[in-house]
Amino acid sequence: MSTSLHRLAISLLSSTTFLISLSAHAQPAAARPTIAAGTPKVHPWQAAPPRLTAEAYFTNLKDGDQIETPFVAKFGLTGGWGLAPIAQPGRARSGHHHLLVNRDLPLNFKEALPFNDQYIHFGKGQMETVLTLEPGTYTLRMLLADQKHLPHFVFSKPTRITVTRKTGVDPKTLSVKGLSIGLDRSTLRNPMRVQFHASALEVAHRSQGIAGTGHFRLTVTPEGNRGTPAVLEFPEGQTEVWLAPPAGNYSLQLDLMDNLNPGKTLIEPAHATARVE
Repeated sequence: MSTSLHRLAISLLSSTTFLISLSAHAQPAAARPTIAAGTPKVHPWQAAPPRLTAEAYFTNLKDGDQIETPFVAKFGLTGGWGLAPIAQPGRARSGHHHLLVNRDLPLNFKEALPFNDQYIHFGKGQMETVLTLEPGTYTLRMLLADQKHLPHFVFSKPTRITVTRKTGVDPKTLSVKGLSIGLDRSTLRNPMRVQFHASALEVAHRSQGIAGTGHFRLTVTPEGNRGTPAVLEFPEGQTEVWLAPPAGNYSLQLDLMDNLNPGKTLIEPAHATARVE
């Protein structure tokens, strides 16, 4: 790939946002955006993301952060892309996460990523890792790649962090199996983003049929008997969704569905509430 095309791909990145609580304003149904091509619409409340470019990113780290290690870094994925472990082929808009430590994006996206301490692979469909970096300043990036470790043009801007000290905490105690829901306060009106996270668990396409993996299901229930719950399933490994529900209060439940046993969940659900104004 030429240097000019590489720079153009980098310029298309949108700003990284992070997991915080949300309050949103509804739009009239006629004003709601339509779903982007290639993204299955599973419910009338599902909306297109405000930016059509895809991005892999950190959900709990931002440029300039100071942290202590060990630290659990969590990953997100936008644009309707999904996680697909390397054990079986996934669909075209899928891949697995990579963490780049003090490395720029590769100049040649047609070469497989190496395996070393600066290119850390998450080929089982993981959504987090425990950083054990020594004190110092680091530049981190997320990059999605396919089953053959060939990079997609789905990546993050560089995130510069400073590790202030390394504690005596055992890293193995920090990554505990469980689910969580992320809501974005920066979205003040519909569409609103709902982010899914699985700790110490593996996310995959249902069609891959990999034992021990799951895909997300989100149930959005209007409070006050204002209608039937919306049940949205994400069988292609997606880890977020944009919604535009009517104004009101909602309870949300996130499940990780077993990819080999239809209707069975792999762990206890996560819950959250949201108000759409």
